[in-house]
Amino acid sequence: MLPIVFTFAISFIVSMWLVRSSHIHGRFSADTDLSGVQKFHAFPVPRVGGLAIMAALTGGCIALWYRQRPEGLFFLQMLIVSLPAFGSGLYEDVSKRGGVRFRMACILLSAVVAWALLGVRIIRLDLPILDSLLAFPVVSFAFSILALAGVTNALNFIDGYNGLASAVAAIMLAGIGYVAFLLHDHVVWSVAIAGIGACLGFLFWNWPRGLIFLGDGGAYLLGYWIGALVILLVARNPQVSPWFAFLLVSYPVVETIFTMLRRLSRQANPGLPDAAHLHQLVYKRLMRWAVGSPDPRHKVFRNSMTSPYLWLLSSIGVIPAVLFWDNTLVLQCSTVAFVLAYIWLYRCIIRFRAPRWLVVRKKRARPPR
Repeated sequence: MLPIVFTFAISFIVSMWLVRSSHIHGRFSADTDLSGVQKFHAFPVPRVGGLAIMAALTGGCIALWYRQRPEGLFFLQMLIVSLPAFGSGLYEDVSKRGGVRFRMACILLSAVVAWALLGVRIIRLDLPILDSLLAFPVVSFAFSILALAGVTNALNFIDGYNGLASAVAAIMLAGIGYVAFLLHDHVVWSVAIAGIGACLGFLFWNWPRGLIFLGDGGAYLLGYWIGALVILLVARNPQVSPWFAFLLVSYPVVETIFTMLRRLSRQANPGLPDAAHLHQLVYKRLMRWAVGSPDPRHKVFRNSMTSPYLWLLSSIGVIPAVLFWDNTLVLQCSTVAFVLAYIWLYRCIIRFRAPRWLVVRKKRARPPR
């Protein structure tokens, strides 16, 4: 358990330093745009939490090297291949001008290097027709790169509220770590629990007070970490169903695909931001507490209380994935059930027909006696 303790401590300390020193670096690191369609914070906040995540993972790698653990080499390789994806996001966080094409090119570069260096390859899907196609190296290469880049970008896609992306990442890494532990895959297990510690140390300062944001760099790093590990877990352990991987990351992936299809159906650019993501609808239509209040504390509260809804939604995918990691049929049925549940929930909220127990209403002031 050394990696998780070590990475938690480093992430906690670095996040604290970034928060306390924001008056020094805030003009570069702070998110000062409070009016964008995807901006729901009340005051400028540093958005370089990815530095804390990277520092924590680097510390975890050093700890394994110091103890001469065999996982140390793989950990170091993971850090190296993640640098293009992380660096492109961090550049966007600091400069506020990194282009989408540049970031996607860097993410694809990281995916290609992981395929070549770490063996992050998808060679089976337990679907006869697709498996026969994946037997061709070119098809396997293209599918692997697309899948890893997709998961990397998907986690950044859902990042927008205090504690959302980092907690969802921790939940997914816990699922990967648990199955790796059952299979005695110490390499994947060590790297996964190190990621959990990094997420939790950052989460202390991010939720519920929103003192620091994960940023594109942190979201890309965690998304890449999850995507590479879940693909490796399936590739290294034939008894693990490939549907375990998809169900584990179903929330961010389904959110991304659904949003792109929704935008294309309206002839809108799928790459442009909008305010109709599921987490944004939860914020606007379920978190009705203090709607319209000018008090910044109320806005922060609504922001933070949005995330637990999505933690629960993510868990609906992760829990059956962990319980039935080797049962393809159950995992396939669970995947279909998750997609249907997501669509049902989205339609209910968009039509103002969400179940009453989901709605947190504004408290009414008591009349004076």
